Amino acid sequence: MPKNLAKVQKKISKKKGKALSSLHENSRDAKRLRRAGARSEKLDKLAAARGRASQPLLQRIAFFQSAAQESPETFTISDIQLLIEVYLSRDSSELSTLQSERRPGRPTSTREDTLKQLQDTEAKEYASGFWLPDMEDAETLARLKVWSGEWMNLNTMKFVRVKQDGTKDPSRFPPKGQS
Repeated sequence: MPKNLAKVQKKISKKKGKALSSLHENSRDAKRLRRAGARSEKLDKLAAARGRASQPLLQRIAFFQSAAQESPETFTISDIQLLIEVYLSRDSSELSTLQSERRPGRPTSTREDTLKQLQDTEAKEYASGFWLPDMEDAETLARLKVWSGEWMNLNTMKFVRVKQDGTKDPSRFPPKGQS
């Protein structure tokens, strides 16, 4: 039995003719249509949530891709650490302007709290291992330079976790905690 909304509608319209609106409210076909519609909505919500969850990682990789476009050769660990520090300080100017615009004694804005929390989270991640493409590997760097910005194309690259002390540990895609 089909579960896709379009397939259910097609199957019922073949059976009943063109008049889908003439179904009885509690008929089997109406229930099948409601179930298929609810399933379709649920799948759309899940896909949207998955897209929102992967967006920060895509933005991170896009930052390192733009840095890789400017460099013809692979990076050293010290170069990678400099890039990570630039990435971590990307919102510092906006945060300082929000703090300076706020009147004394007023609570912080939601945007300011969000930026502080994001910086703290990323600083903790950097201390324990910052997840990024392996920019020391020439093959991964070449793939990163031609990356189209889509989540599905990332599984061909090697990923690592670079710690603040300069150590590099292999990781996997997609990141799951401390992989």
